[in-house]
Amino acid sequence: MKMRIYYEDTDAGGVVYHSNYLKFCERARSELFFKKNIDIFDAKSGHFLLTRANCAFLKSAKLGDIVEVKTKILNFKKASLMIEQEIFREEELLFRGEFTLAFVKDSKPTKIDDTLKRLFEELF
Repeated sequence: MKMRIYYEDTDAGGVVYHSNYLKFCERARSELFFKKNIDIFDAKSGHFLLTRANCAFLKSAKLGDIVEVKTKILNFKKASLMIEQEIFREEELLFRGEFTLAFVKDSKPTKIDDTLKRLFEELF
């Protein structure tokens, strides 16, 4: 997913504020569902919770840059998955994050349903 860096994404020096890289990754994950018309916020089936994040801030994006978030699955289990998301400016790697997401229903881990499983299998 490509996006432009706006003033609201930056600090006073025009450099992307560190927490916004996490926001960009979250947006890219949400877009995966929106593109497939999957209502991930349907409380009846469950939803994902971020349980772990390991981030490397390698270089800075700046006001006006076009960045791209690329997502791939690292590990898929019955009720959780680990993904890697990288943010690039053209071919230059700016950020890398490994995220563990648990699938829960009624505040308890639950098996990821087949529709979501197929969506994630496309990312392998």
